[in-house]
Amino acid sequence: QVQLAESGGGLVQAGGSLTLACATSVRTGSGYTMAWFRQAPGKGREFVAAISGSTLTTSYVDSVKGRFTISRDNAKNTVYLQMNGLKPEDTGIYYCAAKATGYSDYDRRELYGSWGQGTQVTVSS
Repeated sequence: QVQLAESGGGLVQAGGSLTLACATSVRTGSGYTMAWFRQAPGKGREFVAAISGSTLTTSYVDSVKGRFTISRDNAKNTVYLQMNGLKPEDTGIYYCAAKATGYSDYDRRELYGSWGQGTQVTVSS
C-alpha cells in the first residue's frame, strides 16, 4: 500500500489559482498510476486527472481540460495538480490516489487501492 498525503487546499476567489501537492512513498521509476479525484458537497467522488508511472501520459476530465495540469516529480516523490481559472463548481475535497495495475481504466475510482485523507478546495464567487 502506498502512503499518500495531500496539501495545498484552501479558499480562493473565482478565476484564481491553487496548486495541490501529494507526497507519496512511491519509489523513483515505479509503475504506479497517480490520480486526483474530487468530491463536491452532496455528490460522489469524481475523477479529475491522472498521470502514468512510466511515459508520464496524462488524462483529464473534460470540465478541467485547459485549466488543470497534473505532474509528478520523482526526485521529490510528489504529484502536483496545478489549478488555474478556478470556478465555484471546482469546490470540493480533493483526494490523491494510486494504483499499481497500469494506466488502463485510469478514471475508475474502484481500481485505486491507496488514498490520501483529502484537502479542501473552496472557490468563492
